[in-house]
Amino acid sequence: MAINRVPVLKRCRSLGLDPTYLGIDKHSRRKSERMGKKMSEYGLQLREKQKAKFIYGVLEKPFRNYYEKASKKKGMVGENLMVMLETRLDNVIFRAGFARTRKEARQIVDHKHVLVNGKCVNIPSYQVKAGDAIEIKEKARSSQRYADIFASTDGRLVPEWLEANHEAFTASVKSLPAREMIDVPVDEMLIVELYSK
Repeated sequence: MAINRVPVLKRCRSLGLDPTYLGIDKHSRRKSERMGKKMSEYGLQLREKQKAKFIYGVLEKPFRNYYEKASKKKGMVGENLMVMLETRLDNVIFRAGFARTRKEARQIVDHKHVLVNGKCVNIPSYQVKAGDAIEIKEKARSSQRYADIFASTDGRLVPEWLEANHEAFTASVKSLPAREMIDVPVDEMLIVELYSK
């Protein structure tokens, strides 16, 4: 499996991204090297795509597949793409506060700690649907890991399309998110322009 080994803060700096969108509290003291340089239209489009891929932890080929699927659905392609990325199981676990970062959420799913509608799902890219009930397995609940996670994510705002109960280790998808409910700083129209060339 391909792994991006570039340090997270360095990558955030190069993309002009705040690390808090990744669930990371650290901030780099260095300034971005790109100050004052004008970026071409293609450069801007590419940066938005890289930003979306980096935030959601998706590699190029799956990201392109998401775009193809989004373009076949009804409605705006860019909005469809963002909703598909947002409804990945690893992202839902992160949003519900069961993980500090999306990477950790992906690991939790990989380790078979998550049940969706009572069935074990260990695919981070699994698409959740409205009405899905998500919970952490009974066996995993007692581990110190979740106590540490909840200590750091309890103050985090759960999006309005999700409902999370940390005491019961459960979450439910009330509805699919609309674009205005997704708070990631990505201009999806630039991604659509890039792919539609």
